[in-house]
Amino acid sequence: MMIDWQGVLWGFGAGLVVSFVYFAGLAASVRFALGASRPVAVLLPSAAVRIALLLSVGWLVTAGATEVWAFVGYGAAFFVVRYLATLLARTPHPEKV
Repeated sequence: MMIDWQGVLWGFGAGLVVSFVYFAGLAASVRFALGASRPVAVLLPSAAVRIALLLSVGWLVTAGATEVWAFVGYGAAFFVVRYLATLLARTPHPEKV
C-alpha cells in the first residue's frame, strides 16, 4: 500500500486550522453561554455553525471523501487538537483576583 504523504500533510494542516477554530469557538460559546439567561439560544446555533464548518471544510479537503489519505490526516489533526483542548480545559487555572 502506498501512502500519499502529500495528501496526509494537506489534510493534517487543514484539519489543524479548522479544528483549532472549532474548539476555540466551543470555548467562546460556552463562556458566553454561562453568563446568558438562555444558554441554549447560544449553544445550539454555535454548534450548528461549528459542525457545518468542520464538515464542509473536511468535504472540500478530501475531495468529497475520495482522497482517503487526506481524510486520514484531517481526522488525525482533529483528534490531536481535541486531545490538546481537553488537556487545556482540565488544567487548573488560578482564579483572577
